[in-house]
Amino acid sequence: MAANALDQTAAWRLILQAVNRQNTTTSSSDYDNADSAARELLTIFLPLCRHLPDGTRSLVVGQMGQSLDGRIATVTGASKYINGEGGLRHLHRLRAICDAVVVGAGTASEDNPRLTVRLAEGPNPVRVVIDRQKRVPGSHAVFTDEQSPTLRLTAGTYEPGPKLLPRNGVLDVPCLGNDQQTQPKVILDVLADFGLRRVFIEGGGLTVSAFLNAGLLDHLHVMVAPMIIGSGRPAFSLPEIDRLDGALRPSAAMVDLGSDMLFALNFSHGQAD
Repeated sequence: MAANALDQTAAWRLILQAVNRQNTTTSSSDYDNADSAARELLTIFLPLCRHLPDGTRSLVVGQMGQSLDGRIATVTGASKYINGEGGLRHLHRLRAICDAVVVGAGTASEDNPRLTVRLAEGPNPVRVVIDRQKRVPGSHAVFTDEQSPTLRLTAGTYEPGPKLLPRNGVLDVPCLGNDQQTQPKVILDVLADFGLRRVFIEGGGLTVSAFLNAGLLDHLHVMVAPMIIGSGRPAFSLPEIDRLDGALRPSAAMVDLGSDMLFALNFSHGQAD
C-alpha cells in the first residue's frame, strides 16, 4: 500500500467535511489514492452529502436492520440487537451526516433509543419523534439527556413558515392534523421549516415503509444480519402487488460490513427537485 494512501478514518473525515458543501466532489472515483475500505465508504456516503440548494426538495435516507428472513423484531418486539458491530457503526454514520433522525412512537417507546452519534466521529442530529398522541414516556432518553434538541411531532394544526430550533430540550410541534393518518410529506415540510433538509428515517418498519410507499425515500440502506428469527415483525409493510413488474427495483450496491451485509438502494434516479 502506498504511504499516502487514503484510509477509512481519513475518508470518513472527508465525508463529514463534504456534507452540503458546494463544489465538493460526490464521486469516489476522484480519490485515486483511497484504499479499498476507504473507497467503499466514499462510494456509499458521498452521494448522501450532496449540496441542497435553497428551494430544492429534501434528501431523505431510510434504513432497515433485519434478519435473513426479513424480520426486524420478535413477536414481543425484542430487537436489540439484530445487527452486529459493523451494522451499528454504519447506522451511527448515517446519523452523523444528516440534519435530523426520525423515528415513530412505537420504536421510541419500545427501544428507548438515544439517536446520538457514539460509534463514529461526527455531530449529533436533531432527534424527531412522530408521537401523535404523546404516548412515548417523558422519561425516555430523547426527552431527557440534553445531547441534542428533540422535536416531538404531535396531532394538531400547523402554521407553515420558518421556525427556530431550540438549543436543547424538547419542543412539541402540533402538525399531524386531527385524523389518524400521518402524511410523510407533511413531516418533511415541517422539518424543512426548521432548516432540516437532510433527513434520516431510522425506524421503525411502519415509518420507513410509509415514506417508501409515498415515494419520498431517495436512498434506503438495508442491513441484513446472518440470523433467522423465524417469526416476528416484518421489515416492510407495503401494498400487495399481483405481478412482479410492480415490484420496486432500485439500483443497488452491496457492501460487506463484517457483521452484516449492506444493500445500499438508490431510488433517486429521475426524481425532480
